[in-house]
Amino acid sequence: MIKKGIITKMALGTISIIIAASMFVGCSSSKTNSSQNNGKPEVTVKVGAAAVPHADILNFIKPKLKAEGINLEVIVMDDDGQLNPALKDKQIDANYFQHVPYLDSVAKEKGFNFTVTAKVHVEPIGFYSQKIKSINELKEGSKIAISNNPSNEFRGLILLEKNGLIKLRPGLAQYSSTPRDIIENPKKLTFVEIDSAQLTRSLPDVDGAVINTNRILEAKLDPNTALFREDANSPYANILVVRSGEENRPELKKLAEFLVTPDVKTFIQNRYGVAVVPAF
Repeated sequence: MIKKGIITKMALGTISIIIAASMFVGCSSSKTNSSQNNGKPEVTVKVGAAAVPHADILNFIKPKLKAEGINLEVIVMDDDGQLNPALKDKQIDANYFQHVPYLDSVAKEKGFNFTVTAKVHVEPIGFYSQKIKSINELKEGSKIAISNNPSNEFRGLILLEKNGLIKLRPGLAQYSSTPRDIIENPKKLTFVEIDSAQLTRSLPDVDGAVINTNRILEAKLDPNTALFREDANSPYANILVVRSGEENRPELKKLAEFLVTPDVKTFIQNRYGVAVVPAF
């Protein structure tokens, strides 16, 4: 005869097995649901981006993409110059940090075969100074810092020309010029060519600097303090770029589509004001 205590222990053991099995099934179900959207597997898209405003904008659309079954992973690198090589080497699926003139200036040399899928925003470059309050205060021989990147250097010099400080020789190659191309310089301005990431740090040492607005935002400076800046009619729209041949991947098409919605335009305008201008 089986004792009552043994029966009780056997019953408890059976109940424990049933509970454990139920928990296992429940856990398995949760894991499956977390990786699917309406029965379809979730797709992860890795996008390399500059920190501001690019990553901010991508993070804004992240929940909307999630609802479409796309897990957006935003990757910010310390050096923006690594984002194109990372795309070429398939470490990421797309990048969003550059404008067309910059891409054109490096693509042939570096062997990048990319396609632009969206033009999202313009960061109007401006002239900033910690020493003067007006362009008229620039004295003869004033020291001006500009980017040493070919496309942004051209962009900065064009801005100075439009504001009457210099004149460039005609017939320059598109998006390419240096201070050596200046043919008129009434104030005999001197130019310091430095990495664009260092321009905000140069402000105490120069009389003025032409700086991209994303660098101003990263340095937590007020873009409204620019003495003058580009207008919105600029060819320097920041773009979403993918490897050529992959532009029709559904998840990448959806990403491009979501970056140019009215919601994104409103987000950019409300968050950045004059510092970032929608390009769509």
